[in-house]
Amino acid sequence: MKLVYLANVRLPTEKAHGLQIMEMCRAFNQNGLEVELVVPWRLNYIKNDPFSYYGIESTFKIKRLLCLDLVYLKLFGVVGFWVESITFMLAARIYLWFRHCDILYTREAVVAVFFNKAVMEIHSLPNRLAGFIYRRAQKIIVLTSFLKDRLVKEAGLPESKILVAADGVDIQKFNIKETKEDCRKKLGLPLEKNIVLYAGHLYKWKGADILLEAIVRATNYFVFVGGMKNDLIRFSLLIRQKQLNNVLLVGQRPHAEIPYYLKAADVLVLPNSATEKISSHYTSPMKLFEYMASGTPIVASDLPSIREVLNGQNATLVRPDDPKDLARGIEAVLKNKEWADKIAKKAKIDSVGYDWSKRVKDIKIFFSTYI
Repeated sequence: MKLVYLANVRLPTEKAHGLQIMEMCRAFNQNGLEVELVVPWRLNYIKNDPFSYYGIESTFKIKRLLCLDLVYLKLFGVVGFWVESITFMLAARIYLWFRHCDILYTREAVVAVFFNKAVMEIHSLPNRLAGFIYRRAQKIIVLTSFLKDRLVKEAGLPESKILVAADGVDIQKFNIKETKEDCRKKLGLPLEKNIVLYAGHLYKWKGADILLEAIVRATNYFVFVGGMKNDLIRFSLLIRQKQLNNVLLVGQRPHAEIPYYLKAADVLVLPNSATEKISSHYTSPMKLFEYMASGTPIVASDLPSIREVLNGQNATLVRPDDPKDLARGIEAVLKNKEWADKIAKKAKIDSVGYDWSKRVKDIKIFFSTYI
């Protein structure tokens, strides 16, 4: 049985969706499907092969199709994006016209315009036009129960057409044998300090700015792993303005290093903001499941989207957008080792249910009526 994953993305990319797509293709392949990932041929400053970049075994095919890539030039704005998208979809339509596939899987709303039958994964609430397009999809996968509810009520989609499947993690990749001290030595991090670590992009809705505010109220060593160039520049300026000398901005690192950074920490922070619905209700951040699989205790914002996975038994939850309460939660974990060990152990056990392979098995069962 063959599955084609159609993705209009620059690959590899420093953004999380690239990793998610690659992990899904790997998991589909491990679950017995012949997988072909079809992406546009785009200009890319990242020269690595996608498999080596993401640390994923080369078990499925990646096909690149020619398109008119105006996005890379950054001169045409939204027009350039639509030119690239439409030319890629036309190329994909021609390519797949002559090739058989049993399942067409995608995260792109525009696919439903060019193809009559697709399984679509949706990560945010669509506008009215996209809602109309999604009604053409055969099956729909969403990340949170709230998003499913909104699609039913606002887009008029039947509940039976939608499956809630949170994001996932490669459990084996984060089950490393190295100790915390080993990881710190490997990464050049201080051995004697309490390390509070945030991994991911530095967008405001992800709460990285709130964590920066909380640092003023703490004396620990804070490590930020990830962030786009512009955000890193902005953060560097803020750190200098606040005269913080206990912050390390690591920037983007190969995903293969992330398990070591997470295990090197004493606390992992997920400070998502409640100010935007993508954060409060729609998101299912991959770093959440990576945090859980690492075995390091977690402090996270108490939001509906996060509550679908975390609770008072596997994490310390704090008020979102409240630096003071975030600092309190961090200190509570650092000062109570028994509690920290308890929630970390429970989170690691819970993470097994979010392995990519488990997610794909659930999706395969759900779209069995599609085939």
